Amino acid sequence: MSGLDEVVARVHRDEWARVVATIARRFGDLDVAEDATAEAFATALERWRVDGVPPNPGAWLTTTAGRKALDRVRRESRRDEKQRQALMLGDQLSGPPEPTGAVADERLRLVFTCAHPALAMESRVALTLRMVGGLTVAEIARAFLVQETAMAQRITRAKAKIKAAGIPWRVPEADDLPTRVAGVLGVLYLVFNEGYLATSADADPVRADLTAEAVRLTRLVRELLPDDGEVAGLLALMLLIEARRGARVSPHGELVTLDQQDRGAWDRDLVAEGHALVRERLASGRPPGRYQLLAAINAVHTDARDARDTDWSQVVALYDQLVRLDPSPVVALNRAVAVGELDGPHVALAQVDALAGSLDGYHAFHAARADLLRRLGRSADARAAYDRAIDLAGNSAESAYLRRRRDELAAAEGDA
Repeated sequence: MSGLDEVVARVHRDEWARVVATIARRFGDLDVAEDATAEAFATALERWRVDGVPPNPGAWLTTTAGRKALDRVRRESRRDEKQRQALMLGDQLSGPPEPTGAVADERLRLVFTCAHPALAMESRVALTLRMVGGLTVAEIARAFLVQETAMAQRITRAKAKIKAAGIPWRVPEADDLPTRVAGVLGVLYLVFNEGYLATSADADPVRADLTAEAVRLTRLVRELLPDDGEVAGLLALMLLIEARRGARVSPHGELVTLDQQDRGAWDRDLVAEGHALVRERLASGRPPGRYQLLAAINAVHTDARDARDTDWSQVVALYDQLVRLDPSPVVALNRAVAVGELDGPHVALAQVDALAGSLDGYHAFHAARADLLRRLGRSADARAAYDRAIDLAGNSAESAYLRRRRDELAAAEGDA
């Protein structure tokens, strides 16, 4: 990758969502915003190669995307009224900024807009991951465990519904925020997860830009809704996971699992902030929601000075509560892994195998199964499970870890 390509890639990470949000607000059309922004980045590659990178790349891209969008609206206009609307939009590009309403941050405003209750929850999340997170359709499909074509259709339908129903791309008022927050939190959680363990083999194994942006936006949501327990829970969860980022990948590019991480390399300030949020929610006396329980589980993990000190009975008890709120196969899988630490691999393997029909296409299912089989001394079965996990894993660091574990089994069999 050339120096310019690296600059454009970095600017894309930093500015994509901001530019899309600005154009979507001004033109009221996500297709126009997405296409215009993509064209602006393509133009940047050509122009910056000759003219150099401008002092403010984001402003340059926003202006260029605005012109591209205006050109498209003009081309597609077939009536005088639409032409006048296009000219008015052109005036907005250089006019004073619109009132920001309850949400001042441009990207967060787009998140709330995409989380309109008229859309199905999965469509809200998928659309916002594309528009705000800048994730590819393939990355979003992997996050949802669905085929790429199905996800592309879902995103297209969501855009079409917004356009056909005339859903306003307006700044949400303060009264709108509570009804939108569940979708917003779902979006931010998946954006964070994609950064925490990127699903694309071509991406860095850990995308700090995505995790940092998710944390930043969640902090803003907490400022808007300081009494919402799930907002606090999600922020705590993110902080406790983000605190471990520096210890998650070895210098050789291999995933380091939680039990093997150097806990001295964790960010203690983030751990302390996450723990304080968890304690705050416990002190409220209100029943915890999904994110609060996930944060509490991570608080137990980060409270142990050594992996051997982990209170697995508490972890399983928290998962028991979580399963009642979210009886999904993925939650059941994570609970089974915790059971394996508390009651042994025999008990856990039976629970994991019961999920085969739901999670056969999920790499973490096969990775968990491989580890349990390894612990039970069933080396051949474990290697087969590792092979399946490697085939499904997209993250390069995780693939490297799984290959090493599989190869260690093969070497041990050879020495036997």
